[in-house]
Amino acid sequence: MIEITVADGVAEIVLNAPDKLNALDEQALDELAGAYAEAERLASTGEVRALVLRGEGRAFCAGRDIAGVDPRDDDVLGYLGGRVQPLLERMAALPVPTFAVAHGACLGVGLGLLVASDIVYVADTAKIGSPFANLGATLDSGGHALFVERLGAHRTMDLIVTGRLMSGAEAVAAGLFSRVFPADEVTDAARSAARVAATGATQAFIASKALVASLRDDRLGLWASMADENRAQAALCDTDDYREGFAAFQQKRKPVFTGRA
Repeated sequence: MIEITVADGVAEIVLNAPDKLNALDEQALDELAGAYAEAERLASTGEVRALVLRGEGRAFCAGRDIAGVDPRDDDVLGYLGGRVQPLLERMAALPVPTFAVAHGACLGVGLGLLVASDIVYVADTAKIGSPFANLGATLDSGGHALFVERLGAHRTMDLIVTGRLMSGAEAVAAGLFSRVFPADEVTDAARSAARVAATGATQAFIASKALVASLRDDRLGLWASMADENRAQAALCDTDDYREGFAAFQQKRKPVFTGRA
């Protein structure tokens, strides 16, 4: 179900179970974790400098595959806490810029995959929200944190209680994700941006990724965050890309970044 390919410094991971809207069971989660482990290995050697995550078919990911789940003996904590959360943490920690392509249904764990990605390009026809009240379940995979941070408590509860799904255009307008595109353009847009990132100043991107994560997770104030930026900038002074960027600027040419530390 999970496929990974690498070309020109970009890893592309594909959820390929369109017959079930790329819903994820335990095996699929393990395969996805393995694909990210491989991307992490290739990032450590410099072979991967950006990543694209996308889904085949009509949807990005409809969430957990519950087709064969008996709620009377469902180990939901083992699924969410034992597999989903460690996967999302691994995805978020991947030390290169990551792009996700959101189209069709992006629900539950599928929404979590977007939360764990750095940049999310959304089809205007995407469906995002929390329809789980009909299952007697609640939003999971980081959905509460995402919605409350970007939408506020009142709009979050409105989505949860009504089960209304936001379109991709509405989600981007509300500040949930990066950019919106027509459905037939969104994948190419993400691939193009990833190729640009893969030729960019990788170490600077990694530094910014860490700074953004610290602001999000540690709730740093302005001055603490600024001090972290100062230290990150000082560390970048020792990289090849920093020196190349300055040289290219001074020589009025386009920089050629290697991405090496």
